[in-house]
Amino acid sequence: MNATVIITTFGVIFLAELGDKTQLTAMALALRFPWQRIFVGIAAAFALLNLGAVLVGHLLHSAFSDHLNWIKLISAVLFFYFGVTTLMHGADEQDEEVKVTAADAVRTAFLMILFAEFGDKTQLVTASLAAQYASPLSVFAGSTLALWSGSLMAIFLGRQLVRYVPLRYIHRSAGVLFLLFGGGIAIQTLTRL
Repeated sequence: MNATVIITTFGVIFLAELGDKTQLTAMALALRFPWQRIFVGIAAAFALLNLGAVLVGHLLHSAFSDHLNWIKLISAVLFFYFGVTTLMHGADEQDEEVKVTAADAVRTAFLMILFAEFGDKTQLVTASLAAQYASPLSVFAGSTLALWSGSLMAIFLGRQLVRYVPLRYIHRSAGVLFLLFGGGIAIQTLTRL
């Protein structure tokens, strides 16, 4: 592995992901589910996405370019679904942690990140870096570590927010954000069809 490639990739991907919908999604999900379970789903999704980007990034984009709009629409539907359920959950809840199975939390985080990030800028940048450097394992490591670090940062910032703002207000805000993300993705995708 090449340390320079790892550090370069980490820096580029970490900066590209700051403030992105993925971080806001991680923050919102961590307020609804136990953070450890959310991180497992997020980590698995990013590892899978980066593996695809590094191994077949440029081929994947060209092979599925006709289907990327449908994948984005699936992502929009997921954001709408989780927006509605988060709003409903926030309206009924007292300020306490939700009791869900580990599989539900992991699956929710995995699917949201997988569909939201498929073909996203960081996946495309990862594919580009893998094509640029002759060290695909280093690119994979740098990109994956950057995305995991950014997600953990968002999760813990979200957990700290609960100390100052009642959880029901945060859930309502998260639900609205999910709906806005879903609407934005849907509008952007439908204008391309």
